[in-house]
Amino acid sequence: MEALISKADAIRPVQKKRRTSEKRRDEHKSENSSSDPTSHSVAHHTSIPRSLRPSDPPPKSTKKYGHVADKKLRAQLNSQSEHTARSKALIREVQDELLLEDAGRIVVESDLEKTWRVGQSEVVANVGVEAAKSRKEWSLEGGPYRSRYTRNGRHLAIAGKKGHVATFDWQTGTLHSELQLMETCRDITFLQDQSHFAVAQKKYVFIYDQNGVELHRLSSHIEPTRLEFLPYHWLLASTGNTGFLKYQDTSTGQLVVEHRTKLGACNVMCQNTHNAVIHLGHQNGTVTLWTPNLSIPAVTLLAHLGPLTSVAMDPSSGGRYMATSGVDGKVKVWDCRNWSGALREWTARGGSAEVDWSQRGFLAVATGGSVNVFSPPTIHTSHAQAPPLYLTHPIPSKPLTSVRFAPFQDVLTIGHTRGLSSILVPGSGEPNFDSMESDPFENKRMRREREVKGLLDKIQPDMITLDPEFIGKMAEPSKLTEGDQTPFSKLPRLERLKAQGKADETELGSEDAAVEVDDEDEEADGAGSGKTKTEKVKDKMKMRGRGKTMKRFLRKKRKNVIDPASVAIRAKIEKQKADRIKEQKIKEQGNLPEKKSALDRFRRTK
Repeated sequence: MEALISKADAIRPVQKKRRTSEKRRDEHKSENSSSDPTSHSVAHHTSIPRSLRPSDPPPKSTKKYGHVADKKLRAQLNSQSEHTARSKALIREVQDELLLEDAGRIVVESDLEKTWRVGQSEVVANVGVEAAKSRKEWSLEGGPYRSRYTRNGRHLAIAGKKGHVATFDWQTGTLHSELQLMETCRDITFLQDQSHFAVAQKKYVFIYDQNGVELHRLSSHIEPTRLEFLPYHWLLASTGNTGFLKYQDTSTGQLVVEHRTKLGACNVMCQNTHNAVIHLGHQNGTVTLWTPNLSIPAVTLLAHLGPLTSVAMDPSSGGRYMATSGVDGKVKVWDCRNWSGALREWTARGGSAEVDWSQRGFLAVATGGSVNVFSPPTIHTSHAQAPPLYLTHPIPSKPLTSVRFAPFQDVLTIGHTRGLSSILVPGSGEPNFDSMESDPFENKRMRREREVKGLLDKIQPDMITLDPEFIGKMAEPSKLTEGDQTPFSKLPRLERLKAQGKADETELGSEDAAVEVDDEDEEADGAGSGKTKTEKVKDKMKMRGRGKTMKRFLRKKRKNVIDPASVAIRAKIEKQKADRIKEQKIKEQGNLPEKKSALDRFRRTK
């Protein structure tokens, strides 16, 4: 027994030869594999997650920043770019693996059957009990009505033109507030959640809380007709009969900016949820895109030959497609990446129409006495005819003033003169929601936490652009010439034209001569004043009046214009420079001829 103990506690002598790192790694692997049978047994059935595998090659979409000179910054940017590309690839794989089923749209058994022949009674009979409760009819006398849902699709706000306003949980039937304002109400929208809502009344915009108590009167918003709320920027946008587009910061109460559209009264407005750009439809048939940091429209599009009645953006495509309708009875679908022409155009029966997109890309068109729903992807394909009809529902109460899809639900709410109607559109709602963005089942504590985080993460209005991915990008490497490594933007005009192949051969000689004359003048002046060429250039840049904004603009405007008058003036200036140089050389040599005065011709000659 003592021999076994002494053998176990014996101290091994130090090895004379130092073990290499490879041998040490092999021994460590052998010890782990032999000492841990659990890890050895599960090693064949498990693997490290892909997000934690450093040895995997980065995706092909990874952007490199090799043009950045700073090594530390370049490594940091490459690491962030690689991490972002891996995350996007993992999200796509998860969506492809988990979200395989369709959204539950109507499928027919043969080509002879049509989905638009299926009525609401048949749809209600074949769906679940909870889904069937969404088919409702509200008979109200304050119409015509407009409706608006919260971001999570749980609460509904309605506003009648005669002053009837109400907010409620439409799934449970819980009424939050009901008001009789006794004046014209044109639009309504929720703010950050169901606790506050804004109403566009006859003269101003008013903000109320969940109990219907008036909190604020926005006197700067005069005669509003449409309202939109930007949730990530906490901005309330309004347009009205005055022709102004105004942004109000609801977190600070300040009026951020107001744009004068110069296109008269406007009663058509929607927002692109992808980039927070406001789309306005005007009486002359144009659609303008606005951002808070631009006083002019970012895009101006002539969409119809008459006034517009409705504009809507497709949230399923990331804000790529826009649908418009006008008084001329046309419904058009546009691709926001290319404004050359409409993808689809057809005539709606019954005159002017109201349009709206669902989260899955379904397009609802309310016109006349019926509502027609079109399904993707046929809407997004370029064709001269109307897309195939998916669903239709007749409503005899004319006119139809609004259509609104409920988020995360297969429900379409139509506003008309006699109230509102909710119909079921199978497959139109998004079945998978992000609880960090909008949770239909959130409680009071979750709503409060989300509101605080939204205030902390509020985006500034100056960051709203047509391309939201532009923010945070690195500048592209500048164009450098092969010889002196001078940036293309700092080259003189003649060099830039030569680099682009646009230089005119007829004016190359005069330009070169002028450049030589300028160089000689600079050398002569530099020899007299004792200054080098670079110092002279610096002194010239310091002179006042040389860098005015308007002068720079006019110079750029006249750069590539060849005018006979300017060519003659340039030749005259060159001749004067040559005469001046000639006189200076004669003066330096001492052979200066005697100058004659004007009275010399009256002198008597001998």
